[in-house]
Parts: sequence; structure tokens; C-alpha cells
Amino acid sequence: MLPRFPAVTRCLTLAALCVAGPVAALELPLPPPGEDIVGQVQVIKAKYEDTFADLGTTYDLGYSEMVAANPGVDPWLPGAGTEIVLPTRFILPPGPREGIVINLAEYRLYYFPKGRNVVYTFPLGIGREGWGSPIAHTSIVAKTPNPTWTPPASIKAEHAADGDPLPNVVPAGPDNPLGPFKFTLGTPGYLIHGSNKKFGIGMRTSHGCFRMFNNNVLEMAGMVPVGTSVRIINDSYKFGVSGGKVYLEAHTPLDDKGNPSVVDKHTAVINAMLKREDITNNLRMNWDVVRDVVAAEDGLPVEIGVPNTTAPMVTSAPIDPLQ
Repeated sequence: MLPRFPAVTRCLTLAALCVAGPVAALELPLPPPGEDIVGQVQVIKAKYEDTFADLGTTYDLGYSEMVAANPGVDPWLPGAGTEIVLPTRFILPPGPREGIVINLAEYRLYYFPKGRNVVYTFPLGIGREGWGSPIAHTSIVAKTPNPTWTPPASIKAEHAADGDPLPNVVPAGPDNPLGPFKFTLGTPGYLIHGSNKKFGIGMRTSHGCFRMFNNNVLEMAGMVPVGTSVRIINDSYKFGVSGGKVYLEAHTPLDDKGNPSVVDKHTAVINAMLKREDITNNLRMNWDVVRDVVAAEDGLPVEIGVPNTTAPMVTSAPIDPLQ
């Protein structure tokens, strides 16, 4: 029987694996074939002046993932000495490990540089309700340093209605909402770009484009060539293998109409299993732990089972095991 922890206890137990020091970027070695998890969960003790926004800038983490990993902690005033979990362990997204993969549910981008055995991962701001970011398979078609911004008519109308009219063209510079660099996607109207705001990374704040910390987008600018594939997915639940054990990572599902019901979450978990039939077809799974992980939605990979060639197929699991 696998151990079962309440969400907060589980977070702190995992976090104790590594005491963090500042990092410039999340550049992580790829796991060996058949393995899916990179990085380590870390823990720090907050200083009096720390906020989640500041810590996110330091550790390449977005606001929402910091909040999810630290339930009950005030994101704007954690308090001196408070243990802060840094969710820097990731199950790699399903599918080919090539080019750029954006997972909307994680507010996170993964870049797999060609010919190198590493992955870079960065937090993102994504489209807010009513301006959702697309699910697509596209590519980088242009790279532009110091971009100008020509606001589309829909955004100009929105700003005008709020008493904040926009010019026809916003010049490059510190007031430009695209920041110091932009990548143009093949999907018309969508960009990956920097920002002129300190906050909003790891949140639903854009009109559909993907915002990055400025230092992150500049780092990407030096690595990512035109023509790089970009796969945009929306996977709230990811399964992966590490050290012969199967893990589940759960994030709050994104839906402009609100969070899915428990039944919808059950369906989403089963669909995520079907994407990883290579590891879930024959799996001895602890559904109590799965239920806890799905309820916590803290973004931390948690052991939920072990492969077992004599175990029943996952489709023989209880009809609604998450209730």
C-alpha cells in the first residue's frame, strides 16, 4: 500500500528533499529513456520582504504554481521564516520531446533544444477568460528584438471603453507591453513575448498571447531558431515514470466557465491515462492517493502506483474512483 498524505504534509515532505539556492534558469538534464520526471522540489525560508511574485522572478516560477504549492500561505506577505515550497519538479508533457511545448494548465513552456540532452522550462502568462490562448500545433515564424506594438481593433475598443485609449502604434521601449523581444507564431495573431509589467506571469492576464519574464524571453531569443515547432496543449493531469514508480501531477483545470465538476475531473484523469497507455495499461494504482492528488491540485508529482504485469487494465478501475 502506498503512503497517503494530506496535501500540505505531502508538500513539505517532498520539499524537504532539497534546500534551494537561487538559479538563473531552469535548465534541466533530460531523464534516461523510459523516464519522465526532471528537477527536484525545493524549500526555502522566506525573508520578511519576500512575496511570491519576487520569488517567482528569482526561481523561474509563476504566481499560480507558487500559490498552488503553498496552500494557506499569504502570497504577498508569507512572513519571515515561513517555509516556501518551490515546485521545481516536473513530469514532462506527453508527446515528442522536441521544439517548444506549452501546457496551458501549468502556465509553463518547455523547450527541447535539438541535439542537446536538456530541457529548459519557463513560466508563462496566458489568455484570460474570454481571450483564451489556443490549443494548436504551430511553429515560430519570426523573431523580433525591440518590437513595436500595433494594438488590434478589439483591444483598442476595450481600452477605450475603460477610459484608457491606446495609440495606433506603441513604440519599442519600457512602456511597450511586448517587452524586449517577441516570437511570432504561425497561428495568426499569437505571440510569445516579454512584458512591461512586473506581475502577470503564471496568471491568466493576456489577450491570448504568451507572456514571459523579460530575462526568460531574452534567453529564449538566443536559443530558439525560426522554424521551431510549437505544440500547445491543455493537460491538467500528467502521468510519468521515475525510478520504476508511476507519478501523477495535477493542476487546476482551465475553463472559461469555471472549474470542471468532479465527474469531469474523473474523465480528464482517465483521458490522461489513455495518453500514457505505455505506463498505465498495467498499473497497480492506489486510487485513494489519486483522489488526494486530484483534490490538492498542487502541481507536485506524487507516487500513485507501480507497473505490474499481472495488474488489471486501468479501464477496470471503479466507474467513478474520484468520488
